Amino acid sequence: MFLQPVILSGGAGTRLWPLSRATYPKQFLPLGGSSTMLQDTITRLDGLVSEHPNVSLRVKPPLVVCNEDHRFLVAEQLQNLNRLAGATILIEPVARDTAPALTLAALQATQNSQNPLLLVMPADHLIKRPAEFRRLLALGCTHIQPEQVVTFGIVPTEPETGYGYIRGGLARTDCKEIFALEEFREKPDINTAKAFVANGQYYWNSGIFLLHAQFWLQLIQKLEPELAGVCTQAFAHQSLDRDFVRIDSNIFSTCPSKSIDYAVMEHLAKDQAQLILMQAEWSDLGSWSSIWQTRAQDQHGNSVEGDVYTHNATGNLLIAQHRMLAAVGIDDTVIVETKDAVLVIDKSQTQNVKLVTQYLAANNRSELKQLPRCHRPWGSYETIDIGNRYQVKRLTVTPGASLSLQLHYHRAEHWVVVSGTAKVTKDQEVFLLTENQSTYIPLGVKHRLENPGHIPLEIIEVQSGSYLGEDDIVRFEDLYARVPTGSQSK
Repeated sequence: MFLQPVILSGGAGTRLWPLSRATYPKQFLPLGGSSTMLQDTITRLDGLVSEHPNVSLRVKPPLVVCNEDHRFLVAEQLQNLNRLAGATILIEPVARDTAPALTLAALQATQNSQNPLLLVMPADHLIKRPAEFRRLLALGCTHIQPEQVVTFGIVPTEPETGYGYIRGGLARTDCKEIFALEEFREKPDINTAKAFVANGQYYWNSGIFLLHAQFWLQLIQKLEPELAGVCTQAFAHQSLDRDFVRIDSNIFSTCPSKSIDYAVMEHLAKDQAQLILMQAEWSDLGSWSSIWQTRAQDQHGNSVEGDVYTHNATGNLLIAQHRMLAAVGIDDTVIVETKDAVLVIDKSQTQNVKLVTQYLAANNRSELKQLPRCHRPWGSYETIDIGNRYQVKRLTVTPGASLSLQLHYHRAEHWVVVSGTAKVTKDQEVFLLTENQSTYIPLGVKHRLENPGHIPLEIIEVQSGSYLGEDDIVRFEDLYARVPTGSQSK
């Protein structure tokens, strides 16, 4: 039996602002340990084996669905795990929620008349007991029927209004850990959530599903024919771009936006849906309060990260990334400090971070979209200082990577090598620079920066000129097939 992991990585992660940004959302952050959420989602399947002696499980390389802006982040994080080879990165041209994303994944998985079992997982969930998750997954793989969906429910610990709920029924006669799934319910108000918890048969909907690829395509064709038709047509016009599968943007933009639950799960017949209760310390890390709950705490209930001092403080989440943070005489508060923003919020009000992000969006503030350190397919850059007619950046170029061949009309650049070796193209001249060496790129000169070495290349770049915006660029050649001119990145 082939199991195809389908990882949905389209979330913006705004509920964890300011750590999570639109260009670098929470699935790419190490919120649950040393690895990122996306990487944990992939590696938690390692060691999966069938519990039935006559059933062999073979886990295929991951199929990740993401948006255009995150494609290089996904590729980089897969590469860091040595999982890029064989993996599929499928790009959604525009966000249309999870049902179209899964439909595209199912179309990809069923090429060459295949019909693998799909394990559908959000990229940004925490499971602290992955061995238990693998045991329950193996159980589901063993007992699932060709025209069934298995979903994983979570026993609620509180009347949470941020999750959808599912109602369980009777256990199967052949497996007491699998139940009939009687009902899907969307996110409730607080009184309804309290009633669900008191009832004892309602569970949080984890958003993790197990089903055969062909069965999903049958369901979506029956229940959402317009959505299915648009996805099929857009997928038929796919193209391969380096490590990425691209589908037709113009066609896909006409697709209805629907979640998996709304489009299909709420309409399943009772014999088509099964439920496995998962007690594996799961969390969707959907708020700062949930981050606090899942992290280690000191004897006063404080969870701290970074350079933090506390006195007479209890029950706080305190994260300092760039400066010393002192918390004195406060309780049940979340303080998150980044280089360009600080969030201070009562722990019981963390769902209201959306009010902050709405304000930032309404005022077109950069703090909503990106971190001070901007990630690029060749590495990253960070603005150190900016003033009238000048800007200073720190560039990090990964080994073997290269910026595009480009020129600027409004600024000149000075490069100083801090560490590593730089290969510099300046018009027809090509030369190497090593530590403490520098060069000057005049306005209007074609240039390129490459890292031919085996360690990261660190560069200090001083820009000077009448206009320093990232859109002052004419691109001639690019390894990463980005837009030739007027791009928003180097």
